[in-house]
Amino acid sequence: MAEVVRMPKMSDTMTEGVIAKWHKNVGDKVNSGDLVAEIETDKATMDFESYQEGTLLYIGPKEGEAVAIDAVIAVLGEPGEDFQALLSGDAPAAEKAPEKIEEKNTEEVSASESSASTVTAEELGCTVITMPLLSDTMKEGVIAQWNFKVGDTIKSDDAIADVETDKATMEVTAYADGTLLYVGLEAGEAAKVNDIIAIVGPAGTDITPLLNQKSAPAKAETAEAPKADSAPTATAAPVASATNDDARVKASPLARKIAKDKGINLSDIKGSADGGRIVKKDVESFVPAATKPVAAAAATAPVTETKAITLPTYVGEERYTEKPVNQMRKTIARRLAESLFTAPHFYLTVSIDMDNAMVARAQINEIAPVKVSFNDIVVKAVAVALKKHPAVNSSWQGDKIRFNEHTNIGVAMAVEDGLLVPVVRFADGKSLSHISAEVKDFAQKAKAKKLQPADWEGSTFTVSNLGMFGIDEFTSIINSPDGAILSVGAIQAVPVVKNGAVVPGNVMKVTLGCDHRVVDGATGAAFLQTLKALVENPVRLLA
Repeated sequence: MAEVVRMPKMSDTMTEGVIAKWHKNVGDKVNSGDLVAEIETDKATMDFESYQEGTLLYIGPKEGEAVAIDAVIAVLGEPGEDFQALLSGDAPAAEKAPEKIEEKNTEEVSASESSASTVTAEELGCTVITMPLLSDTMKEGVIAQWNFKVGDTIKSDDAIADVETDKATMEVTAYADGTLLYVGLEAGEAAKVNDIIAIVGPAGTDITPLLNQKSAPAKAETAEAPKADSAPTATAAPVASATNDDARVKASPLARKIAKDKGINLSDIKGSADGGRIVKKDVESFVPAATKPVAAAAATAPVTETKAITLPTYVGEERYTEKPVNQMRKTIARRLAESLFTAPHFYLTVSIDMDNAMVARAQINEIAPVKVSFNDIVVKAVAVALKKHPAVNSSWQGDKIRFNEHTNIGVAMAVEDGLLVPVVRFADGKSLSHISAEVKDFAQKAKAKKLQPADWEGSTFTVSNLGMFGIDEFTSIINSPDGAILSVGAIQAVPVVKNGAVVPGNVMKVTLGCDHRVVDGATGAAFLQTLKALVENPVRLLA
């Protein structure tokens, strides 16, 4: 009998897997224990062995495709066996389908009738102009002024309106030739991004179907249905506009800004838009006469002369690349977000005198079989300190707090695709050389993506060290379900006070991040005092 093969859960944090490679093809014989595929999880690429026997009848996802946990990825059975029933889903649902179709028959008919009566702008030969997204933070725009009125003929490059956004006043281009048939709102009114603000099309076109399909602001004006009582308003507006234009040059806000930046007098420019209005292209193409600036300077600056600063033009190119988020990065994002937004974090920082530790490390490395690092000393000191402060070696379990009596220290390691945290188990009972050798082995496996789930599961506390990158101090997000995490900075050569005198010293700052649900401030501070004493006197770690 045919059986489905599902995507296995290969780590405690895995939610989906990517088929890196299939080692079997449809029609191949599969025995129990055969390597069927390689699956990329959030932490490593692992072999998937079959626990079933039979002929491979079906392969679902292709190589490179992601599949959720427990989703069907293959089917095994006897050669020629019908397996479609395993993929088709729930049979009873199919039996009920005719009833649902009959019940919804009326709705489908009405929906089809509604669809048949829908008229698009393209069918009418019209172009719907919506409020454009003119900045990355823009939610709505205010019509500063309309440059055309309903019934006017416009061209595709005409700026039909000036729109005030949250950052600037900018022009809206028609991008269509024709007659302005509809204006959706008046000057001073706001519209959300993608709301209809105007419609352009052939003169005399009935645009009522378009307006019925999409809502528009109540104060609307169309070429087909002008109201008789609106005539006085229509005639009064040009009068007011003309009065204002007598006192200033007609120009768009963008043209004014460019002219101001370039130091150009707008009165010297001849506008090419309707009514002699100056637009962006007029300012950019304007070439000032050679005699006018000289005469103006002589007339207006008899006392002092100012020399204009001309900046060179630099043309850059905006470029970027994108790549899909891999499984490791997805899990890092999900788990760290869950930790930060679920566990109430607080941080405690202390400075540690590293003079004795530097001397002790040099002496240890003279006889140790494996070179010991400062991070190895910190890991050992943390494990010993946790035995004296079990409250810090704890985790929140929802309805109870777990106090761990063993010390499994997670060591955060940066890899090409993200971050892995292999675990040094029972670190308090291991020598510095043992810890060093184990951490180095984990580092090699992590870079080669050879770590197994048993290597990164079961930590009770985590150490994250960025000292090798010259970072003085930092804070980390707790590696859930741990109750705390230690962030280790670089050793700095700084002046310190010893015996009342300022002398050269070596100081390392460490920051303890705590889950306030299980670790209180005083508890965390006491742990740091113990840790500080151990690192400042490493001989105590050898006792």
